[in-house]
Amino acid sequence: MKGCDASILLNVSNSEREAPQNRGLAGFVIIERIKTVLEKRCPGVVSCADILNLATRDAVHLAGAPSYPILTGRKDGFTSTAASVDLPSPSISWEEALRYFKSKGLDVLDMATLLGTHGMGKTHCRFIEDRLYNFNGTKKPDPTMEKSFLNDMRNQCPPRTKKGQGDPLIYLNPESGSNFMFTETYYQRIIKHQAVLGVDQQLSYGDDTREITEEFANGFEDFRKSFALSMNRMGNINVLTGDQGEIRGKCSMVNKKY
Repeated sequence: MKGCDASILLNVSNSEREAPQNRGLAGFVIIERIKTVLEKRCPGVVSCADILNLATRDAVHLAGAPSYPILTGRKDGFTSTAASVDLPSPSISWEEALRYFKSKGLDVLDMATLLGTHGMGKTHCRFIEDRLYNFNGTKKPDPTMEKSFLNDMRNQCPPRTKKGQGDPLIYLNPESGSNFMFTETYYQRIIKHQAVLGVDQQLSYGDDTREITEEFANGFEDFRKSFALSMNRMGNINVLTGDQGEIRGKCSMVNKKY
């Protein structure tokens, strides 16, 4: 997590795009189109990193989150490698996730808020396989999963018994996932023990995070306000400025190759 220095946009061999955590990303062409228009109107002024931050803000706003001000002036990074990708796995434990967020200067409220993005999108069955069939090596399902929800997830994610067997994609939020909209149902499902990912369900375990979950489930406007603040904080992590980076002429390559 490098504060959106646009390294993900570089189209080079063994880049961040090729890391397992990023293989489902899309929208690169749209960002490049925006950059092309801006370069025609004001060449060398707006970085790809700023475009990415502004586009993210507008995209989540269209999905139901509030709009929020963004400081601009970021510079674009020079490198992009798959090995440098620092994003947690969807199957990460609660303790690991909390350590990760704290290492970036974010707190428990930021974590509980930003996990709300799991109200949209999809994940592969392999990331919840242990919850469904072999939780903590017990050869039994996660006992915290509500029974009808467990059965539904098992129908969507049958056990993989053969090498090369498919790995289906499932919605992170079965209620609102297909609509690509933020809703309070993500937090409401956690309270009902119907979270898809284990790290999401664990929001209901601790006293502080359970209180946050209940607040967001019952007052979605509180989530929207908190989300704007947490997104801004995350977008300001390790930002490149001055001589630390450049303003690319094309987002998919550094200037010396452009």
